[in-house]
Amino acid sequence: MTAQVTQSPRIGRARGDSLRRARRSEGPLERQHRRTFWPFAAPALLFYLVLFIAPIAFAAYTSFYKWDGLSPMSNRGLNNYRILWRDPVFHTALTNTLKILIVGGVVTFVIALGLTMILREMNRGLFARSVLFFPTLVNAMVFGIAAGFLFSPSGPVDQVLHALGWQTPPQWLSTENIFPMVMGTLIWTSTGFYTAIIMAGVDQIPQYLYEAAELDGCNAWQRFRHVTLPMAWEVISVCAVLWTVSSVNIFQLILVFGGSNSNLPPADSWNTALYVYGEAFPQSSAPELGLATAAAMVALLLVAVITILLRRLMRRERIEY
Repeated sequence: MTAQVTQSPRIGRARGDSLRRARRSEGPLERQHRRTFWPFAAPALLFYLVLFIAPIAFAAYTSFYKWDGLSPMSNRGLNNYRILWRDPVFHTALTNTLKILIVGGVVTFVIALGLTMILREMNRGLFARSVLFFPTLVNAMVFGIAAGFLFSPSGPVDQVLHALGWQTPPQWLSTENIFPMVMGTLIWTSTGFYTAIIMAGVDQIPQYLYEAAELDGCNAWQRFRHVTLPMAWEVISVCAVLWTVSSVNIFQLILVFGGSNSNLPPADSWNTALYVYGEAFPQSSAPELGLATAAAMVALLLVAVITILLRRLMRRERIEY
């Protein structure tokens, strides 16, 4: 025996009356905002749906099939993901991605926060900010060409080391050193970018807070720890999310450092983005678009999980000033 609960007409009328009274109590500006919300938001939502949500949904669908882009799709179920689980190249790519994300992120933000503390104490730091931000504007192709010139066996770096008495300098551009070179270049180019963003938030901190800290006898490190860091924490957490997303999408820098006109970089230097590219556009076999999209979905899941964890771990009460 089942009991059916029906809503009283009086309750429905009361809710409708309260909603109408709430709308009548709105000011003209609130009513105008409510009327113009959908006309302004709908194009952006449509753009997001067509160019982001729909491709992600199609990639998730394709990840369960064997497909080369031309012939009909063949259902594989979870076999693409099983192949990834057993593929040592994908394991290496995933490990390199995590190295970039964690090791590169920690080093980048430690340097960026240190530079923030120094720039905050400088009287005229605008030129220094511009110099730090400049590597962000340079194309990755330039770094590849510069590295080939600087770190070649007859390049300036080895010449300086020979002059200092180091007769057997490292083979900077060898296969085993490609990934550390990429990491170093990535940290160098990203530090100025995140320093500029954090400094933009630091510039909004009221000066009287620093003056009060100085009156209390705080040194530069104490002012940074007790004033700058708490006040700029929300900006730092946003930068951490930006780094998480961008670190998974690094592709051009690795390709420039380790690739050639007809060959991909060595598999030891791949990350997930390059793995997806290698499976989608192989050099000597048919494309594996199903396997490539499965790897892309794993990378997407990795970004989503780490982003959620970062937002939860870095959540703090908002400080009003």
